[in-house]
Amino acid sequence: MAAAAQGSADKAWMSEQLLQASRAGDVQAVRKLLAKDAPVNAQDAQGNTPLLLATAGNHIEVARSLILHGADVNIQNAQQDSAYLLAGARGNLEILRMTLSRGADLKSTNRYGGTALIPACERGHVATAKTLMDAGVNVNHVNRLGWTCLLEAILLSDGGAPHQQIVRDVIAAGADVNLADKDGVTPLAHARQRKQQAMVEILTAAGAR
Repeated sequence: MAAAAQGSADKAWMSEQLLQASRAGDVQAVRKLLAKDAPVNAQDAQGNTPLLLATAGNHIEVARSLILHGADVNIQNAQQDSAYLLAGARGNLEILRMTLSRGADLKSTNRYGGTALIPACERGHVATAKTLMDAGVNVNHVNRLGWTCLLEAILLSDGGAPHQQIVRDVIAAGADVNLADKDGVTPLAHARQRKQQAMVEILTAAGAR
């Protein structure tokens, strides 16, 4: 009984150490703890795993070590972020690619009901958004706000070069350029309202009305 209690205490201690080391980006400490069989999918009070904490800090080598040791890329915390979803939203491209290679759930959604692609487009992460599109994330997914990735790239941007490229890529990936928001306002109408002339031209050329 005492041995079992001690084993449980040791596991809890290693879990806490692994969480702390992952948050700090201490790859040597992470590798030592994993070698001692620390629980790779341990979770803190907010539901964060070591991999989620490493992703938040863009600690690439820590994330690699955790993933190679079997970390689950789809576990979601209390805010409904997973390592995969967070990497997409933050534009942490190397970690995102690792999660995609280890079974990232492309249909999983964040607390806004959006895929990883939607915040990647909103924030102007061109390479990240393209990687997600190439992986097969649905470009016409609508989140709880009633917005697609195309709408967010217009509504929540300044219409500059990165977002223009994202809009071109989204259209090339099969986005419905006339899919309106929940108020019936189309991407083209939003671009015109915001005086985003380059966006207007891109959308018009793609058949937007």
